[in-house]
Amino acid sequence: MTTGARPRRIAVDAMGGDHAPEAPVLAALAVSRSTDIEVLLCGDEASIGEVLGRTGPPGGGLRVIHAPTRIAAEEDPRRALERRDSSLARALQAVATGEAEGLVSAGNTGALVLLAATRLGRLPGVARVALGAVYPTRPRPHNPDPFALIVDAGANLSCRPEHLVEFAALGSAYARVVSRVDRPTVGLLNVGEEPEKGDALLREAHRLLRAEPSLAFAGNVEGRHVPLGAVDVVVCPGILGNVVLKLLESVGELVLGLGEEVFRQRPAWRLGQRLLAGGLRRLSRVMDYRSYGGAPVLGLERVVIKAHGRSSSHALENAIKLAAKAVRDDLIGATSCALAAIRRGQP
Repeated sequence: MTTGARPRRIAVDAMGGDHAPEAPVLAALAVSRSTDIEVLLCGDEASIGEVLGRTGPPGGGLRVIHAPTRIAAEEDPRRALERRDSSLARALQAVATGEAEGLVSAGNTGALVLLAATRLGRLPGVARVALGAVYPTRPRPHNPDPFALIVDAGANLSCRPEHLVEFAALGSAYARVVSRVDRPTVGLLNVGEEPEKGDALLREAHRLLRAEPSLAFAGNVEGRHVPLGAVDVVVCPGILGNVVLKLLESVGELVLGLGEEVFRQRPAWRLGQRLLAGGLRRLSRVMDYRSYGGAPVLGLERVVIKAHGRSSSHALENAIKLAAKAVRDDLIGATSCALAAIRRGQP
């Protein structure tokens, strides 16, 4: 955080995720000790207090908001709408009332998206919100950002062709703000590059995207093109995006694991590992999803970050910092302006 800047207040769903409440509480504790971000931990007071009791006093910017229940990972999102006393509902309430400026949750994705869209509201003209997840790519000459964006990464398992055009507009607006590229390229994930490839949904989406002059549509992209940086924004239905994203995460783990195995085979190679240690650490950081923090829920009127369900405390710490940075940089306002410009047909 910038010295002298107003502290940002981020609500954290302390009971969401595979490692809750331990990981969210430890993340909030680390943030409170090392930054001036104010963290509102929403969850069962006794459970949070038990973790805090084992870790020593927090920094001055940590507060607990009691919420007696939690939304389970397998719970029907529609039922979650009725749960006003859950940790996620209480965190969203804090954002809706201005008590907090952004939210982080590693919990139930469907519940988070549904509740956030219902209680925080969508940007003007947005019919569906979407998850925009980043992933590492090969360098692109026009874009200095080492990461590209995939939209939707799991918020919408089914959609219509016009929704994919909207996802492209949201992703393009976000990339303008984050990657600082005036005209991000957009590709439609498909089984082939030709316009007639894919099912009726993808064929019609291709036609609509090609006819939209405000977007730099580069055509269809195949799965192999995604990590190679063929485009700045990859658009697809959420079920495809989620599968691709998790595959990319596993490939990173596989490559690093195979590298470790190879280096163990010969003493000379182990020496090479020591010589390459700095580069390998950098590669590990780039390929590790935990360093990204989380995926922004695009199209909302407030900052909401969805962290991976199995996020560690380190990953959630980065997610909280990402949310605070998005608030500080007025990401929602900038995205709204960029989205409006796109819809007016401006480059």
